[in-house]
Amino acid sequence: MITVASWNVLHRVHAENWYEDVATRWPDEGARIAAVTARVAERTERIIALQEVSGDQLASLRMAMPNRTFHAMRYQRLPTPRRVPSSLLDGGEYLVVLTAAPSRELAAESFALDQGKGALVVDAGGLVVISTHVTGDRRRVAQLSRLAELATAAPEYGAVLLGDFNTDRATVAAGLGNGFAVAECVAGALPTRPRASGAKSQFIDHVVVHGATVTAASVDDVGGVSDHNLIRAAVTI
Repeated sequence: MITVASWNVLHRVHAENWYEDVATRWPDEGARIAAVTARVAERTERIIALQEVSGDQLASLRMAMPNRTFHAMRYQRLPTPRRVPSSLLDGGEYLVVLTAAPSRELAAESFALDQGKGALVVDAGGLVVISTHVTGDRRRVAQLSRLAELATAAPEYGAVLLGDFNTDRATVAAGLGNGFAVAECVAGALPTRPRASGAKSQFIDHVVVHGATVTAASVDDVGGVSDHNLIRAAVTI
């Protein structure tokens, strides 16, 4: 059994562009980065996938977690500040996979129709791990199809997809197709993306498996350092 976790940690530029409350609660991005790093560093899951990681956040994580194997993919699109100048030294946006054991990168790509979303694929000892961030509109159809291709490229291996899919569980399952299982959240679980208003699902971060089984997912409160909570589960291959 392999424990896994996924968390969209919220890139500072996106927080400021979209008026996220997190930016107001944490006016000092350096302090927020330190808080995010502290929360990730205390995790015990064997595999952790992160989305919306700034270059500054990535550097902080690397320094704090020398015992982890890091994989990072920088998107082709650079987040562009629209309201206030960015305080980041490295404003790039990354997908990240951290593993407790040695692992190797298999593929990394931005999606064709959205250069600010994509997939990072890692071989973690015979388990294919994909950290992903999917666009929240009809472009997801092609993106989910591509994720299915990446997850099944080595059919002899099980796969786990971890990330922010920007849509509900049923839509993800339908888009990926046969053979994929999207973990249900335990009864009473916190939302992965809490919202005060709007009709969009509040459960948009998922743990998905192919050629493996997954337990019901739990959601951990991150204390307001991101607009997403962390989701975790256990995978058996």
